[in-house]
Amino acid sequence: MGTKTPTARFQNFASARFFDVIVVLFVALLLISNIAATKLIGLDVFGALLIFDGGAILFPLTYVLGDVLSEVYGLRAARRAIVLGFVASVLASVVFWAVQLAPPGPGYENNEAFGAVLGFVPRIVAASLAGYLGGQLLNAYVLVRLKQRFGEGRLWVRLLGSTIVGEALDTLLFCTIAFYGVITGAEFLNYLVVGYIYKVGLEVVLLPLTYPAIALVKRHEHAYWGSPKEPAGCAADVIPTPANDSKDSAQ
Repeated sequence: MGTKTPTARFQNFASARFFDVIVVLFVALLLISNIAATKLIGLDVFGALLIFDGGAILFPLTYVLGDVLSEVYGLRAARRAIVLGFVASVLASVVFWAVQLAPPGPGYENNEAFGAVLGFVPRIVAASLAGYLGGQLLNAYVLVRLKQRFGEGRLWVRLLGSTIVGEALDTLLFCTIAFYGVITGAEFLNYLVVGYIYKVGLEVVLLPLTYPAIALVKRHEHAYWGSPKEPAGCAADVIPTPANDSKDSAQ
């Protein structure tokens, strides 16, 4: 059995090689999705009309990155990224609102178009933040708890289990706050169900990429300290020794 070398609890993630890159991508995908979500898309697939918003194209990828953050860096790190995304979304919403209210300059003829697209963003951001905070925090919590239960093994259970519950809460909150009243009845139910199935389905499709991505980050993070028996982010975090790496690989 290899010995475990205890390390100090991460305070600023300065020793993490990929944490900042993942967080930047996480926040960027969130902001792009908030703007894209202002448009509802209707696709006719073999006679069936599928309704979803433009944000659904990229937003599921935030769950993939959220899984990487929770699995590798722990619940505290995931919460840090979620809060950063929250602040960036609020700032973007306030700036768009202020620009919309400002009088247009001479020769600018697109003020109405600007308001038509970005003027709806505050409601979208409110919906996104509610779903995002609830869904992402639940996703991170479930993944970390499942890791405590199963250890390094059964990664697919953690990824899919956390996504199923996290996306359910996210989709319900976002769709209801953002578009209920704009669309109702069967169309709203269509929008809700299609969005949820698409997001979870995309996570399943991306599993072959998520697995190696998580393995790559773990392998190159010298301070990977997720202990199966301790909540990630606790003082009992460890750096895997070569012996431990071999043991984990054998699981």
